[in-house]
Amino acid sequence: MADSSKILLSGEENSEQIKIDPSVLEVILGIAAEEIDGVAGMRGSLKSGLSWVLGRENHGKGVNVKTDEDNKLIADVYVYLESGVNVPKVGMEIQKALKAQLLQMTDLELKSINVHVVGLIFPEDEKDAEENTSELFPEDK
Repeated sequence: MADSSKILLSGEENSEQIKIDPSVLEVILGIAAEEIDGVAGMRGSLKSGLSWVLGRENHGKGVNVKTDEDNKLIADVYVYLESGVNVPKVGMEIQKALKAQLLQMTDLELKSINVHVVGLIFPEDEKDAEENTSELFPEDK
């Protein structure tokens, strides 16, 4: 999860400041990572799993943003990739896209983006998952 600290953006012309919660950055990065070709999904937690069951989507799942001792941003991204993709190429695309997206939306730069591939998703696994899923509360007939 994100630190409880806020990230400050300072205005150049005056002393106004904008405070951004790291969880907002996690959502931005999570959405950007899911849009990369070859990414099958993001690793969730128990909390995001419960949210999914309740019908809510957690766009920040699989992303952890923190600051180091020099107040530089570091992102850890946990992804599942589709089988057959070039893992280093997809990893580099994730890093490039996340840096560009965060810079465009917040004018913040990431010191590093650590991509953690936690699994591969095979097409037959997706079919089995679809066949074995049943409704949580099926309608009475």
